[in-house]
Amino acid sequence: MNYKKEAQNITEAIGGKDNIEAIAHCATRLRIVLKDEGQVNEDKLNQMDVVKGTFSTGGQYQIIIGSGTVNKVFAEMEALTGLEASTNSEVKDQSSKKLNPIQQFVKMLSDIFVPIIPAIVAGGLLMGINNILTAKGLFYDQSSFIDIHDQFAGLAGMINIFANAPFVFLPVLIGFSAAKRFGGNAFLGAALGMILVHPDLMNGYDYPKALVNGDKIPTWELFGLSIKMVGYQGQVLPILVASYILAKLELGFRKVIPSTLDNLLTPLLSLFFTAFVTFLVVGPVTRTAGYFLSDGLTWLYESGGAIGGLLFGLLYGPIVITGMHHSFIAIETTLIADQANTGGSFIFPIAAMSNVAQGAATLAAFFIVKNKKMKGTASAAGISALLGITEPAMFGVNLKLRYPFIGAIVGSGAGSCFVAATKVKAIALGTAGLPGFISIATGSWLNYIIGMAIAIVVAFIVTIGLSRRKVYREESL
Repeated sequence: MNYKKEAQNITEAIGGKDNIEAIAHCATRLRIVLKDEGQVNEDKLNQMDVVKGTFSTGGQYQIIIGSGTVNKVFAEMEALTGLEASTNSEVKDQSSKKLNPIQQFVKMLSDIFVPIIPAIVAGGLLMGINNILTAKGLFYDQSSFIDIHDQFAGLAGMINIFANAPFVFLPVLIGFSAAKRFGGNAFLGAALGMILVHPDLMNGYDYPKALVNGDKIPTWELFGLSIKMVGYQGQVLPILVASYILAKLELGFRKVIPSTLDNLLTPLLSLFFTAFVTFLVVGPVTRTAGYFLSDGLTWLYESGGAIGGLLFGLLYGPIVITGMHHSFIAIETTLIADQANTGGSFIFPIAAMSNVAQGAATLAAFFIVKNKKMKGTASAAGISALLGITEPAMFGVNLKLRYPFIGAIVGSGAGSCFVAATKVKAIALGTAGLPGFISIATGSWLNYIIGMAIAIVVAFIVTIGLSRRKVYREESL
């Protein structure tokens, strides 16, 4: 492959070097901030063998090239345009300027939660393994695996502690990530998170039970105020708001405190005032808001039943296009952390139905299209989507041909309708696709698999059916 020529063709197709504000690349894609996306020649890009797909999201124009090739094309583009490579964070900063307030809010949540997902996923999958070991009736009638093989009871106990840790200390993870995102010191954010889960406080999981039972809540009595000594284990909103306050206080103090006292007074004052205000006002208010949010969404899902699942499933694909699905991470984390009351996350099964439906529609397109390049993209992208990575399938095939995307959202709606009717919920975050069963409550594995089968079959059949309509037939050639 002539990488220099490919780089030159791509540069011309996106409007030339004068249309580029910033450029970077990840493992598979060029990530470009353009001055005017209207200058992009999509048809020219799609005709290039090196280009596997294109899409615009979050103020960035992204060109899918593939692992091992993207870095070589990028190096030639860098030399050709004379532009210095930007870091991914710099590209994000540039692209943020092009976003509206809602998109900026979603991006902010994404920036905070995406870095901590590995910790949450690891804990969640360990939780799934623990549930497999302790679930009664899964391997033996009326008994769990460790009931019969008690030599593994210690292992199950260890796994349980390992699994719960990221959720019990969730405010520490969020505090670190959020403080950094808001421009403050990440370690102060982590320290604030530690304060909110200090073992001398009443455990946040026990607080609702204490209220129901009328038990005494420990308090600090000072200045005529009665401040509840209650922790925020597994809570999301309190530490999010508190981290914002902490970062802004820190930045404000640094402007007015002399540099000789900055390292001494700024951390002290920022942490003290933020923690005080959090326990006094921010924590109680946001804790209640969090309960209303998670309880309200769970009620809508459970009361809406099959119809609610159908609508959510139909809308999930279009939501992914807008990037709004990143805001679900905060809600899912709350639902899973409080699964004793919520039963887990209903969003994960819906996402899985959407992902496998996108994969099935892409594989259907593989059998339909005549274009060799599109066939090659569809085969790899379809399998990737079934495993939970839908980006190449959705943007590289389904949205370009249109009818596979329609088939995908219909399949997603059908599968989601079934999992909603059967109350399938996830007890952990993981890969929302074929391997996702380990994140599902063990008693719902069969229904989860049936739901995926429905989504795959319906998406495949609808895509094939739509391809036979004259309006779509020419697009497949």
